Amino acid sequence: MKTLILIGGTMGVGKTTTCRELQKLLPDNVFLDGDWCWDMKPFVVDSETKEMVMDNICHLLNNFLRCSKYQNIVFCWVMHQQAIWDDLLSRLDTRACRVKRFSLIADQAALEKRLIGDIEKGVRTRDILQRSVERIACYATLQTEKIDVSNITPQEAAEEICRRL
Repeated sequence: MKTLILIGGTMGVGKTTTCRELQKLLPDNVFLDGDWCWDMKPFVVDSETKEMVMDNICHLLNNFLRCSKYQNIVFCWVMHQQAIWDDLLSRLDTRACRVKRFSLIADQAALEKRLIGDIEKGVRTRDILQRSVERIACYATLQTEKIDVSNITPQEAAEEICRRL
């Protein structure tokens, strides 16, 4: 049976890196990062672009779910509201797969340390700090399994996800 692994978390918590580590551990897998569907210039967030991005994500995920070559479909995105999870899942054909939902969480100090490292490397801009920290609390109420990554590596987070699968 196929497994759809959905991983949410605030910006900078380590979703993409954890998913890359997960790819090394899971057989027959494919990985989609929701951020890839937002890689636009100019970056515009409005009702039209939100709907387009969600439609694109769901189109890709449904194609991966239908493809016989992949047994594990891994998807990550900043999904900080239950409505985002619900909308996403309502558009996917999950009848022939099991769905596992995870939220990567971190305490403020650990998150800020990661983000500052990214800022210093030029990967992110300073405005990400406040926006990301403000979303930490959002993940506590989501209908997901929580993995605290404050003091573990992305490889360890991926191993924990595998244990929970």
